[in-house]
Amino acid sequence: MSNNSRKRREALVYHAKPKPGKIQIVPTKKYSSQRDLSLAYSPGVAEPCLEIEKDKENAYKYTTKGNLVAVISNGTAVLGLGDIGPEASKPVMEGKGLLFKIFADIDVFDIEVDTKNVDAFIETVKNIAPTFGGINLEDIKAPEAFEIERRLKEELDIPVMHDDQHGTAIISAAALLNATELAKKKMSKVKIVVSGAGAAAVSCTKLYKAFGAKAENIVMLDSKGVIRKDRPNLSEEKLEFATDRDLNTLEDAMKDADVFIGLSIADIVSPEMLKSMAKRPIVFAMANPNPEIDYQLAMDTRKDVIMATGRSDHPNQVNNVLGFPFIFRGALDVRATKINEEMKMAAVKALAELAKEPVPEQVNIAYGETRLNFGSDYIIPKPFDPRLIAKVPPAVAKAAMESGVARTEIADWQKYEDELLERMGSDNKITRLLMQRAKNNPKRVIFAEADHLDVLKAAQIVFDEGIGIPILLGRREVIKELMNEIDFDADVEIIDPKSDEEREKLQKYAEAYFDSRNRKGVTLYDAQRLMRERNYFAAMMVNEGDADALLSGYSRAYPTVVKPMLQLIGMAKGISRVAATNVMNTSRGPIFISDTSINIDPSAKDLAKIAQLTAGVVKLFGLEPVMAMLSYANFGSSNHPEARKVKDAVSYLHRYHPDLLVDGELQSDFALNKEMLQNKFPFSKLAGKKVNTLIYPNLDSANSAYKLIKELNEADSIGPIMMGMNKPVHILQLGASVEEMVNMAAVAVVDAQEKEKAAKAKK
Repeated sequence: MSNNSRKRREALVYHAKPKPGKIQIVPTKKYSSQRDLSLAYSPGVAEPCLEIEKDKENAYKYTTKGNLVAVISNGTAVLGLGDIGPEASKPVMEGKGLLFKIFADIDVFDIEVDTKNVDAFIETVKNIAPTFGGINLEDIKAPEAFEIERRLKEELDIPVMHDDQHGTAIISAAALLNATELAKKKMSKVKIVVSGAGAAAVSCTKLYKAFGAKAENIVMLDSKGVIRKDRPNLSEEKLEFATDRDLNTLEDAMKDADVFIGLSIADIVSPEMLKSMAKRPIVFAMANPNPEIDYQLAMDTRKDVIMATGRSDHPNQVNNVLGFPFIFRGALDVRATKINEEMKMAAVKALAELAKEPVPEQVNIAYGETRLNFGSDYIIPKPFDPRLIAKVPPAVAKAAMESGVARTEIADWQKYEDELLERMGSDNKITRLLMQRAKNNPKRVIFAEADHLDVLKAAQIVFDEGIGIPILLGRREVIKELMNEIDFDADVEIIDPKSDEEREKLQKYAEAYFDSRNRKGVTLYDAQRLMRERNYFAAMMVNEGDADALLSGYSRAYPTVVKPMLQLIGMAKGISRVAATNVMNTSRGPIFISDTSINIDPSAKDLAKIAQLTAGVVKLFGLEPVMAMLSYANFGSSNHPEARKVKDAVSYLHRYHPDLLVDGELQSDFALNKEMLQNKFPFSKLAGKKVNTLIYPNLDSANSAYKLIKELNEADSIGPIMMGMNKPVHILQLGASVEEMVNMAAVAVVDAQEKEKAAKAKK
């Protein structure tokens, strides 16, 4: 099966399993007792109904209206698929709902309307509008899209935005403001060529005019060529941008142009056209999936070009997710009656300004950058930038208030920003950042149990997604058979340590192992015998530089896999104890839990070392560790040795590592509830802080806690992450899921990247 066929099947399975679709409705109130149900429905529900009857604005107080957006389409212009109808558009609309939720915590109902009649569509939307706080129109073809949005904005008293028009316009306008600044050009003077005349192109060009671009400096093209004033039967939208200059083709228009805006089709801009542009040209080639001119070709053709595309694998991605979630967030939070030009322009300015601010370390880490700085390769923020939620919505909300379309006001802006940041606790952003970072510099990862189907599935995903370069260990014939079963036909290395083909390598590894352990009771015969075991063989591959990282443990008890790793790989220099941590993606954000796999009953000093190691891993993920040392006691409330052990560990850390934000001993509820902690123990270093790291007093409690969180809350888990090892080796939990193994492969790759970086720094 081809790679395209496999991707197609994966996409279908993703949407179908374990339950169809991508979004669901979840209750937000208690419903366990008869009392709860009597409040949720009859008779208690009558009370808010009566209050809303008195004043419709009370719907925002008593219902979800204020955080509910409708994503509405008739399926006439879906992505690159065209007019596929309302039912076929539903997966896209659900996907849009997912993006609203994960980026701005906005709830969505997707609504697919079965009509191409403009009046009928508008009437349908107007009739259902009382349900919603905002309307996001999606994938509606031009020119109908223009009339639908215009009339709905006039006739409804809630925000309405056609994202296909305005999303790209807002993001590209922010990029253009910064690009012109870098090129030392003025918006009022730049000559702009716009390839495309659809809804997005028209909206983009109108917004550029709002920021100073002059109509006489703009040339727009459609499939027939340059839109000229002497062309008959022009629509109202095209007529606004028709030129009276003697130009006919894209080649004509590009001569001496300062800016090219591409919203058309792939590969229509030639190197010669690019060369004909003015000095320091700005090229936004935004056709997807392939731009109007290939990024590398453009870079090779003009060294002075400032370029953006719609792709994530090049700098300056014009991605609508930078805009629509945050624009609606700000509009909803002041109950705006519309999204007006002032609000869109505020979003543009906020995005442009954000690109000039110092970039958080976790963003640098995610994109494999030493330091992202405002410049030709960074003119708009990255989609993973956590500051977007606190930067764009306040700007939009302020603009709504100042332009008179807000029905409520925000008085405490700092409190509002804090609330916005708190909303994002449920997002699995840390996992996406991890994957992005791994893809930036993939490493060779051994899957030591590749003759198990789930392990092989994980290796396939790692390969397909570019997370790492799998090396498959196990019985060759079994691996080949399983690969055929799942259509994994990639050219990857397969190694069977027991086969004749590996005899020479096995002997080499055995001799190296014997040389390192011959004074510890290991004979050459022992070494040769052990090398036939895959975990010993795999560990030696990493030791000898034949692989960068290793994953094992899927089918074997944890202690049996740890032993060869400690014997062959050993601990990093300066480390006296290894440990393991798990990252739990919870509703309050990521929480690191240690030690989940190795140290059964650590001493006070061991606990302190575990805390130090864990702090290093937290920083590896781009976060600042805020650590609670857990116990059944709070700050000396018990003198039992178990409680004293934790207290002594904290004392050690406070004395020798005062830079670490750590405190205890603490009960877990106080550690996780910052208000409780502030009220009861205001003297604590953690008072008022959001704890993201929990150090447990023993293996029993840590292992049980992380598995309880995982099973009861269906929390995404990354781990156990081995800490303190000399090389990137990580041991899976027995029977780990495919997703967990993919996550751990990304961890192993990032670990290898960091160890490689540290080794280079020492040279």
